[in-house]
Amino acid sequence: MLTAFVMIDAEQDKIVEVAQAVANLPHVAEVYSVTGENDIIAVVRLADYEQLAIAVPEGIARIPGVVRTSTTLAFRRFSAQDLSAAWDIGVS
Repeated sequence: MLTAFVMIDAEQDKIVEVAQAVANLPHVAEVYSVTGENDIIAVVRLADYEQLAIAVPEGIARIPGVVRTSTTLAFRRFSAQDLSAAWDIGVS
């Protein structure tokens, strides 16, 4: 499973509509409106790079109001439980 974070810049008067449209796309797990350089961040979970190559340019980027996207891939997922278990077994 591949996890990608898609940072989205949207037209200012369409942020809510863009976020809702992104949330309705297949493979989109979560969508957040955020402060900072971008307007929206979407968490996308896909089976492989081929799906990602379709999901972003043919899905997210084509939503009316999307100005630009930038995608970052996750290497590894950590949770509080994972970190706690690592400390319990002495991993540094």
